Formats: sequence, structure tokens, C-alpha cells
Amino acid sequence: MELSPKNPQSVPHPLAGTQMTGAEMVVQVMADEGVNTIFGYSGGAILPTYDAIFRYNAKHADDKGYEPMPLIVPANEQGAGFMAAGYARAKGEVGVVMVTSGPGATNTVTPVRDCMADSTPIVVICGQVPIAAIGTDAFQEAPVSSCLGPVSKHTFLVTDPELLEETIRTAFEIARTGRPGPVVVDLPKDIQNATGTFQGTGLLPVQGYRQRIHAVRGNVLDDTECEAFFEMLQGSKRPLIYAGGGVINGNASAELRHFANSLGIPVTTTLMGIGAVDTTEPLSLHMLGMHGLASANYAVDDCDFLIAIGARFDDRVAGAPTKFAPSVKHIAQFDIDPSEIGKVKSVDWNHIGVLKNDLQILSHYAEINGISPDFSQWHTEIANLKAVYGLNYDRDSDLIQPYAVVEAINDITGGKAIISTGVGQHQMWAAQYFDFQSPRLWLTSGSMGTMGFGLPAAIGAQFAMPDQLVIDVDGDASIRMNIGELETATSYDLPVKVLVLNNYGDGMVKQWQKLYYKGRLSYSDKSLRSKDFVKTAEADGFKFAVRLDQKADMKRVVKEWLEFPGPAFLEVIIDRDACVYPMVGPGLAYDQMVTGDFIPNRSKVSEEDIDSSEMF
Repeated sequence: MELSPKNPQSVPHPLAGTQMTGAEMVVQVMADEGVNTIFGYSGGAILPTYDAIFRYNAKHADDKGYEPMPLIVPANEQGAGFMAAGYARAKGEVGVVMVTSGPGATNTVTPVRDCMADSTPIVVICGQVPIAAIGTDAFQEAPVSSCLGPVSKHTFLVTDPELLEETIRTAFEIARTGRPGPVVVDLPKDIQNATGTFQGTGLLPVQGYRQRIHAVRGNVLDDTECEAFFEMLQGSKRPLIYAGGGVINGNASAELRHFANSLGIPVTTTLMGIGAVDTTEPLSLHMLGMHGLASANYAVDDCDFLIAIGARFDDRVAGAPTKFAPSVKHIAQFDIDPSEIGKVKSVDWNHIGVLKNDLQILSHYAEINGISPDFSQWHTEIANLKAVYGLNYDRDSDLIQPYAVVEAINDITGGKAIISTGVGQHQMWAAQYFDFQSPRLWLTSGSMGTMGFGLPAAIGAQFAMPDQLVIDVDGDASIRMNIGELETATSYDLPVKVLVLNNYGDGMVKQWQKLYYKGRLSYSDKSLRSKDFVKTAEADGFKFAVRLDQKADMKRVVKEWLEFPGPAFLEVIIDRDACVYPMVGPGLAYDQMVTGDFIPNRSKVSEEDIDSSEMF
């Protein structure tokens, strides 16, 4: 992600020389950085900055009372972190979290790690006890650097009030540049209360970091590299682009689409790369991997030139690295992070740089050199794979199938809605059966697989994109993790649509237990729980809260739910035995993929052939 600061200081800041408290400086720097929404929960150690935000909003509100920097209060700081993540992913800007010390800070550990794992840019500002009290086990003190340092891109502890401005600006710089990620600022209360002169400019001297970023930006593809790349492409008969979340984070979707379409190269994406290409296009193979589409996985097996763009060959995609893409003659890899090159899979050609620039240069090189390979036979093979090995399920069942629910929603939204999910079976069904015509419509916890992500992320996305339809696709187990955020949606009258696919338990765990543990549902069956999700939603202010348990009512109820003008909650009682297919077991190759009873399988593999020594 290469986003420029919102206020490049070519002229003196209009407030330069003004006396301000540290808290006021923090707020002013955030305003300069373009922050227009903050997510957080108050507490003693952060009160000075909360008060400064309140006063800033009161001073700058328009005649209709619109606040330029509203602070959104969740039910829990973890919710604030995921809201900021949803905001960042949907809008492509840095999300901001502001919490108090101690438990406020430690409650953000999970979303910070989640953002680090999925390269999501957020800045977390944590209140801290006064400097003199640090290390004394003071009330609500926590070692923020020790707790959050290992799971964040960078952590700052501010101990000098004269460096506060520079620290906040640098936090945003580090979060958004290079491979984006979460940055934490530990802010003692006495630093917030200190008074000083606002400079309006300046960054910390993190020279090593900036040198690495400058090197990546300056590493532009030359003609020799382009020639070598196209020599491999022109010697190929079945090239395939394998695109990951780096394309989304790098805002390079348009460039990828142009490159792929102009050269006729089919594209498959990772879970995090969904939306990088329009999934409704003929050359889009949608998602590959453990629960990827069979057609995509078979295309990977068949391709002879694999082009990895912003993807890292993780274990959900390349569970058996030595057997991944077995027919390839060459692999090329593009990334912004040098550590990803050859980390899992050896490659023949690579480039470290800015994806937007790289793809533009390659497209231009092909155009001026008249490179226009004929992959029509491969296109026919791709079309055949999609036709023969497409997704399918028991369409005649009397029970409501989760796949059918997603299809019914997709028929209405047409690949234009923002879809957020929790983690589990519902996450995979959503990834498989929804279409995505644009980037930043798909929000999910990929690498960390964090249950409870879906609802708060959807709320954050709705703040980021208030005019778009935002849907949280959740499971009965996953939504429990942050179910308190239902009230947040109604408190701010957000038109977010919440869907709970209820199979009375931890569905993905149950699927594996039924297959490999002789049906012993050890602590995963929630059928004896007494949770009434509809009453819960009603208690939290949802005016539309409906339970769907009759297949005949599905299309009507889904339409009413989506068209409801405010927050809307829909619980669907689905087939408890519905499974996620296709499925590639951990450590296995794609030719060992299990496709269930309704998706053809060219390898004739059964569940019994999968080793259950690893989970998921």
C-alpha cells in the first residue's frame, strides 16, 4: 500500500507556533493525516486526549452538528480494533484506535496481531500511566511494548513531549507505507497533559526504515527483466496468475486486470486477494487453496507458468510446497516484501517493488514490443474446468442449505456489496459463493482466522463507506465472540445487515470431528445452548430481527432483510450437516482434494484418504 500523507508540508502549518497540550497535538496531527473516524473506549489514562477530541469536534462541527472526527464507542476494545481494520480495508486508508491503559491496551492484542497477519494499516494509540509510574505496577498499567511489540509492525513509547508530534506522524507513515501493518503508540498521561509549541511538521529519523522503502520504490523493472519475464510467458502454453492480498493492499487491482486481460492470462486469487479481479469474468477462476474452487485448483495443477503477484505461498494455498503447481516450468514472483521471495517455494524470476508500477511497466513493454501470445486453447481448457468442476450442493434437500442462502443474497447484490465474515464454515461459503466485482468488498480474517471479526469489521466498513451495502455473514459460534457490537450498530443507526447461519455449533470443528473422530463432537456442539439470537438483536435495538427456518420462505425473507432501510438482523437455521467442499487436507496436494457428493473430482479421492494429524 503506497498512500501519501494527507498534508504534505510544502508551506508552514497554519497552527505552527501555537501553544498546545500533548493531547491537542495528537488530535491536530490526526486531523492533518486525514483521520475522520476514530474507534475507541475511554478510561483514565486516555481522558486528556478524549477531551481534546471532544473539544476539537465541538469547535469544528458544521451548522448541522456534523463532527469532523467522530469517536465511535464499541462494546469492547477488541471490537474497536476490528472496526478500525474493517474501515482500513474497505476505504484503503489507515484505521485509528484509541484506548486507555492496561486492559484497554491488552484488549487490542488480537486485532493488532490480526492486522499484522493480513497487512492491514491501523494506528493504535494507548493511554499509559505517567512516566514516573511505569514499571511500578500502577493502577491499570500494562507493558504495552512487551505485549504488542511482538505482534505489531512497530511500537512507540513516548517519553519526550517534544517528540510527540513527530512520533504520531511517523506512526501513520510506517502503518501505510511498504507492506502495511499496525503501529502502536504508548502515550503516558503526563505527555498528554504537557504543554508545548506545535511545529506542524517533522518526522522521527527512522532512516533504516525509510532507506528500505526508498529502495523498494526505486527498484523499477528494467528492459532486461521484462525481456526475461516475457521470454518465459511466450514459451508458455498455460500461464496462470496467482494473486494475493498484496494486490488489494497495493491498490493495484486496475493494473492487474489490465495486464491479465491484455495478455489473456487467467487469474486465481487467495482468500485475501478476492476482488483483485472481477469474479464474474470468464478468465477469473475465483479462489484457490484448501477450500478453493476445484476448477481453480485443477488449473494450478495444469499450468506451466505460475505468476505470483502479492501472494506468499502460505500453507492454506501450498499445503505441500513440493507438490504445488507440479506441471510448472517456471515461477515468477512479485512482492513488496523481500522476505517473501523464495520463502516457501523456489522461484525462477522475481522482482521486489511497487506492484502498480511493475504491472504498468510490464503492460507497456508488451504493448510497445507487440507481444500478444495466443492462449486460446488454454482459455478453452479453463472454461471446461469451470463448467465441469463448478461449485454445487444438494439443491433438492428439504433443509435450508447455507450455499443457497449465499446464492440468494448474491442474486440481489450482484457482486457489489461489501461482505464481512467471521471465521468458520460460513466464511468459506461466503468466499466461494459470493461474487466480487471490485476490490475492497471482501473483509475477512485470513491468516489469523479470528472468530468475532465479522460484525465489528462490518461496522467499521459501514463508517468508511456509508452509502454502500455492508453485510456481515456470520456463524452462531463466531458472532458470540463480539455479539455486544450489535448494540453499536443500532446506537449509530448503521444500515449494516447481519446474517447468522446457525448450525448450532462450531461448524468447521464439527465437520472434522465427524470425518476423523468418529462423530465425537467434543465441546463443539452448541445445540443445548439456549441463545435466542433474534431476541438478542431485538434487545439491542434491531427493528428487523427475523429467524428463517423454512426453505420456501428464503428468497422472500432475504429480499426483505436486504431492503430494510436500517440495521437488519437475520438468523437462518441451516442444515447442521452441511460441509465445506472442496477441501484439501493439511499437507496434501491438490490431486488429493475432496469434493463431496455434488462436485465432480477427477482424482476420485475420498475423506478417508486425508490425514487428520493436523487441524484445518
